[in-house]
Amino acid sequence: MAVLCTGVGGLLAWAWTSTSADSTVGEVAFERRLPVPPLAPSTVDGDGRRVFDLRASKGRHDFGGQTAETLGWNGDYLGPTLRATRGERVVVNVHNGLDEVTSAHWHGMHLPPTMDGGPHQPVEPGATWSPTWTVDQPAATLWYHPHPHGETADHVYRGLAGMFIVDDPGTDVAALPHEYGVDDVPVIVQDKAFDDGKLGSDTGMFGSGGVLGDKVVVNGALGPYLDVTTERVRLRLLNASNVRPYRFGFSDGRTFALVGTDGGLLDAPYETTGVTMVGGERAEIVVTMRPGERVVLRSTPASLDLDWFHKRISGANDSFDIMELRAAASLRPSPAVPTRLVDTPRLDPAQAKHTREWSFSGTSINGKKMDGSRVDAAVTKDSVEVWKLTARDGELHSFHVHDVQFQVLTVDGKAPPPHLRGWKDTVFLAQNKQVVIIARFADHADPTTPYMFHCHVLRHEDQGMMGQFVVIEPGQVPKLAPEHADHD
Repeated sequence: MAVLCTGVGGLLAWAWTSTSADSTVGEVAFERRLPVPPLAPSTVDGDGRRVFDLRASKGRHDFGGQTAETLGWNGDYLGPTLRATRGERVVVNVHNGLDEVTSAHWHGMHLPPTMDGGPHQPVEPGATWSPTWTVDQPAATLWYHPHPHGETADHVYRGLAGMFIVDDPGTDVAALPHEYGVDDVPVIVQDKAFDDGKLGSDTGMFGSGGVLGDKVVVNGALGPYLDVTTERVRLRLLNASNVRPYRFGFSDGRTFALVGTDGGLLDAPYETTGVTMVGGERAEIVVTMRPGERVVLRSTPASLDLDWFHKRISGANDSFDIMELRAAASLRPSPAVPTRLVDTPRLDPAQAKHTREWSFSGTSINGKKMDGSRVDAAVTKDSVEVWKLTARDGELHSFHVHDVQFQVLTVDGKAPPPHLRGWKDTVFLAQNKQVVIIARFADHADPTTPYMFHCHVLRHEDQGMMGQFVVIEPGQVPKLAPEHADHD
């Protein structure tokens, strides 16, 4: 009431002071070796399928100076890195050891809708779900996390996430660093708010995007350092935060090579001093080190087209020291990053069967909240479509679509910047600046089981900023299974 009585000016002043930018620059001691998620063990069954096992369970995790109750896959926090090669058929036995429903979604993976792990594939407490599919996409850094409708943000925030690396010699480059955990390192970045032995969840008056932590952890550790033993190191960056964006760069302003994004390698490396990532995005960067030096991976205010207020409440103005890279006195030589990486086939808008427009505002898409009994789009298998995406309300919104990787055609009518020219499955939506994408919906058709598209600010998704589409054979009519109507 006191705030309201001061009028609009007082309210804005309160917002400015209470959501002022956080910074840990120069304050992090870097006392813990970076934990590297282990590669998940697997077996090959009698049908030649590679079999993984994941178990979701409760735990208590020591982040380093802060301990909290958490969730994890095969442990107390996060999960192992799954790794498979293009052409392999995989099975993942997902066992729910929690006392609540969860699921496992393979973010960025091209696979049938019944194996996708969205809200239509819940895993009940004590149950096991065993999706199986053939890996068929370029080499890429993907990830997995729960997708239960209404609870995704909570499950991811408490720790249910992990990396899934797809290998494919035909779309990878042997000269890039590739020894897992040595010169090819997963870097899963999340912000946390700690509150008396628990992970805090207070969003504040303006926290529509959900919890915004004042600490950053990497692979589950506060203030970690990475021992570098090679001349070049490949960092597979994943923004696994619920809402917070980051602009990753280095404390000395050095350039590095951005070589890959969500769906695989770029055509050519992009030399830059910083890369901005919203929740769900991945970036593969190659950093060159000199013997004996130390440098800090740092996040500075994110390069996002938002007004000052929404930058404040989304954390886009904050700065964090993320982790330190420590080069050994003698470094093993690494090949130079090639000037050409892969050839990406470009999709042709002239071949598009449909053009669709999606408007994001509040917690709705095109003015509608998620309804599990509604099909928002029916896409013909093997067709190309153009989707036009626009955020309308000033908040931080992004777009993520299941099953396909897309290409960005334009941003606000202009050609996309270099970091948006590769395969993508998640993209930031600036206020009233239309992002036009193109995708081919190939291979998998099912008129009864939908895929999802949604804002990857996870609280927005949970509150209804999500739609669904089915991929159908020519002449088919969408028909959702009865149980899908329960997810509204």
